Amino acid sequence: MTFVESRSERIRPERFHGSAGVEDWRVVGEGACAYFRTGSFAVGARFVGAIGELPGAGGDHPDVDVRQDAVIVRLITVTDDYYGLTERHVELARRISAVARTLGMSADPSAVQTVQVTVDALEGPKVVAFWRALLGYQDRAHSGEDLMDPHRRGAPFYFQRMDVPRPQRNRIHIDVWVPYDQAEARIAAALAAGGRLLNDADAPSNWVLTDPEGNEACIGVAGPPCPGLA
Repeated sequence: MTFVESRSERIRPERFHGSAGVEDWRVVGEGACAYFRTGSFAVGARFVGAIGELPGAGGDHPDVDVRQDAVIVRLITVTDDYYGLTERHVELARRISAVARTLGMSADPSAVQTVQVTVDALEGPKVVAFWRALLGYQDRAHSGEDLMDPHRRGAPFYFQRMDVPRPQRNRIHIDVWVPYDQAEARIAAALAAGGRLLNDADAPSNWVLTDPEGNEACIGVAGPPCPGLA
């Protein structure tokens, strides 16, 4: 295996979080994300320009969202057969964090999250075809049950198969992906606001909650750090 091939090795969230120097970052449903507080749009613009000058940044295509007082950066590989992280993202995350420090910016991992819309469907292919056309989305890595915005703006859609109709329950629910160290606080806040815990069988990676009228939401996390992976 060449050096280039090894740096392109696909990795799981646990491997990313177990690496040194990525404390600013959290892996959520849409890749490794960091939220940097800039204090001004002008500083954020300089930060984005500096990211563009980093070696390898162009090849890894980071998604950058510039706001009035913050910049959100997302690292993820999107190909026909893969949607996730590689070893190269670890080093790029370190370099981006280093640039932020030189500009006096701080990261706020608690501000990271992504949202996914999940549709429960009896006839998956037909339902997927409708939403694919309506949203102008594309299949994600040939999954047949995941749709993504080709311009990477809108929330992804996931289609979950039902074996029998469930007329007594809603058939659309929201998946909220939060950092592993924010899940408990987010769940507690939702319960305090009148929600109800429906299912925690898959905790600590997933919890199902409902609002006071039974509409469902899933809180998901991706890979807390594991000792020995650095």
